[in-house]
Amino acid sequence: MDAVRQGGSSDPPGAAASIADAKRGLGSVPFARALVTGLLLALAVVVARFSWDLPMSSFAERVAFDVRSLQAAMHRPAAQDPRILLVVYTPATQEATGKRSPLDRAILARALANLDRLRAKAVGIDILIDQPQPEDDALRSTLRAMRTPTWLAYASAAHNGADMQPWQQARLDALFRDLRGSRVRPASIHLEADGDNAIRSWPRTPRDLPPFLPQALAGNSNGAHYDGSIRYRMPADPERQVFLSLPIDLFAQPETAAALADQVRGRIVLIGGDLPDSDRFVTPEGRLANPDTAFGRQFRENIPGLEVHATMLAQLLDTRMPTPTGASGLWLLAFLVVLAGAFTAMLDVRPWVLGVILGGEMAFFIATPFWLQNIGVDTRDLPAVGWVAGWLLAFMATEAAVRALSSEQRRFAQAALGKYLPRDIAAEILRDPDKLSLTGEKRAIFALFTDLEGFTRLSHRLRPEEVAPLLNAYLDGMCEIVLRHGGTIDKFVGDAIVALWGAPIARDDDGERAANAMLEMVAFARDFSTRGDQAAVRLGRTRVGVHYGEAIVGNFGGRDRFQYTALGDVMNAAARLESANKALKTAGLISATALERSNSDAFRPMGRVTLAGRSTPIEVWEPAPDMPFADRRALAQAWTAFDAGDLSALNTLHALTARYPDDAALQFFVYRLEDCGPGRHFELREK
Repeated sequence: MDAVRQGGSSDPPGAAASIADAKRGLGSVPFARALVTGLLLALAVVVARFSWDLPMSSFAERVAFDVRSLQAAMHRPAAQDPRILLVVYTPATQEATGKRSPLDRAILARALANLDRLRAKAVGIDILIDQPQPEDDALRSTLRAMRTPTWLAYASAAHNGADMQPWQQARLDALFRDLRGSRVRPASIHLEADGDNAIRSWPRTPRDLPPFLPQALAGNSNGAHYDGSIRYRMPADPERQVFLSLPIDLFAQPETAAALADQVRGRIVLIGGDLPDSDRFVTPEGRLANPDTAFGRQFRENIPGLEVHATMLAQLLDTRMPTPTGASGLWLLAFLVVLAGAFTAMLDVRPWVLGVILGGEMAFFIATPFWLQNIGVDTRDLPAVGWVAGWLLAFMATEAAVRALSSEQRRFAQAALGKYLPRDIAAEILRDPDKLSLTGEKRAIFALFTDLEGFTRLSHRLRPEEVAPLLNAYLDGMCEIVLRHGGTIDKFVGDAIVALWGAPIARDDDGERAANAMLEMVAFARDFSTRGDQAAVRLGRTRVGVHYGEAIVGNFGGRDRFQYTALGDVMNAAARLESANKALKTAGLISATALERSNSDAFRPMGRVTLAGRSTPIEVWEPAPDMPFADRRALAQAWTAFDAGDLSALNTLHALTARYPDDAALQFFVYRLEDCGPGRHFELREK
């Protein structure tokens, strides 16, 4: 550490040793704390990577994905698909056939025969023929005679659990043995819903099952199965769903079926149920859309499984298969998110800069999943909520570690520098120890001086054990105001306080901070002696002076002691302003030079005065927050008019003094104006 030279002097010997110890200790973090922080960061990575699988976050991830799916669907509304036709059993079909479950197979056989003649491109049947019915022979004959490529539903007891008993699978296996050599082949219809019964992803197809129905109908039954999210589409016209759906009853008779030849020819026909009480699933969009609105009706609350198959089939035909993020990509993103949270917690920047950084990171977390969804990346397993949770966990863990380290730094600073420098200067030196070698620099500052009127006489009347608590309580309150408004406490001179704004750190709003501190100090001092034990003592009035100007700031002192302070005319002027309060009967005075940099309207004019020992007049203002704004403005306007030579403005001034007969400062102000005349100033002769 460089020695601080003040006229050939150096640092106090103890300070140099203490600072050296502090520099050695600043980077030390106890092993236990580092271990806990490391474990929390590792946990944050796990949360940011696997939040889809965690019980506390999986629901939120589903909702976030549903919002993205809805936005993507709204972005690209679809016209009715001309390639796919749904032929469905409806409640009316059940009523006409007199069969609820299993569905009537006689009408299925007749519909298949008629559809076969209408030259459909392919037929997919989402109905399990797993229970014996009287119409089975007719249906079997129709299936054997099909010339159209037909895929019939198949399920396995091994993969469907209680929904498929071994004897049912045995009947299915026997049926397909009978159909061997025909154009009818088995296709898996297994769908996998999430815990909320919403279908978001393509199901996994085990190798011991036949090809998945949409894949088989798309013509790539031997290709690799897609493992990603389903891309549902929003109908461009609320009155026309994405897929044309017709009751199977219309195809049961040759005459009505022939009338629908144009709706069948060249299309892939999917046959299944559209029944309110079975085989229905919620879609991501349907969970969010309000069915009571026109927009919401474009997304039904739930859809039949047959339409889910149709959606996946259309997705295959359109090759709208989102690119998976991949495990390595998800791990990389998780690490980056956690690193961002940790580094953000370690930033030592201004609040507004931190706010911009936080806003940018939150925008990234929100916008990136939507952007990836829209450019064709599969966000089904993207842990968007996990990113935020992982970032927050990393931020809090690192913030706690940084705070603990900062606490150690503060203890080092207090031990090494607390005896020689003010606390805020010590904190600045701790962040940049080289600043201790600062010898002086010119800065524009706001200087504030206070003095407690009559305290010396009062202290002679009180016992010593009464003076210290009283003065300490007063100074504590006044200093807390200075520090809360970002000021630097320069020194104490008995009951007086000297404070600075603009050094050692300058802020754009230093003027506003200084003015607000002045207002609060005047109010605090006025009320202090009326509270608690102080009420019996009755302290005198506190006088405050504030001025703005250039000063030399730095470390000044002798060989063994030095102080960070300011020297210059601005300090003298602020001290004279504090003293001028006595003559002007005011509680506080701030120069116009300082006030115009504060943007405060809580002050009233007190004219121009020449301070003791100075030749140039200065315009001064007094804190008057309790005076209505209209009266403050009227006073300022009247003084400006009078100062410009308008003597009629005295009428307004006298009216104001009449309204405030107990306001000695206002009364004396108007008296001075009359005595001095327009454009003149009042000369103070005493310091």
